[in-house]
Amino acid sequence: MSIFDTLSTYGVVPVIAIDDAEAALPLADALIAGGLPVAEITFRTEAARDVIARIAADRPYMIVGAGTVLTEDQADAALAAGARFALSPGIDAAVLAHAKQIGLPFAPGIMSPSELQIALRHGCEMVKFFPAMPAGGPNMLKNIAAPYAHTGIGFNPTGGVTPDNLSDWLAVPQVRAVGGTWIAKRDDIAAGNWDAITENARAAVARVREIRGA
Repeated sequence: MSIFDTLSTYGVVPVIAIDDAEAALPLADALIAGGLPVAEITFRTEAARDVIARIAADRPYMIVGAGTVLTEDQADAALAAGARFALSPGIDAAVLAHAKQIGLPFAPGIMSPSELQIALRHGCEMVKFFPAMPAGGPNMLKNIAAPYAHTGIGFNPTGGVTPDNLSDWLAVPQVRAVGGTWIAKRDDIAAGNWDAITENARAAVARVREIRGA
């Protein structure tokens, strides 16, 4: 089972911007307590690499990945820190080639069939559909994905996904897991609202099970 297959078993991946590496383990523990031991830590903050490293070292059973990976150097940093996968809001052939060379499972961002074909050429198993709602929502993704269903490529829609529209996204057969920006918000992390994050994670897990009939 690939790492992206594993992510699909959860159906939702918390997408997290975190400013203080000291919050890394409390954040991980909050997500684990909610039954969602997975996170995409975005490289939008200076603390991202250290956060990934702390979680990977001290909570090895948590699946931690790197988001907003835009360059080869960031891909190297993510892998060195212990990230098990990486994602980007866009697609860059040079970064994809480098990620493949160093053995970092990578899901680039796409909005069109042409970009999807670039990802396929580079052997990607999953792509991020971003920004998901502004790009046309579940119906747009359904139509983009349909001609490529035979390739087995999966999708991770992110951007505007909420508990209210989660069922629409998961109804698209090729969606493996959505990006859940609502689960661990930057303000809640900064304020140490760990109980709220745990409850958001628990609710997301329950909602995915309800939708999937599990």
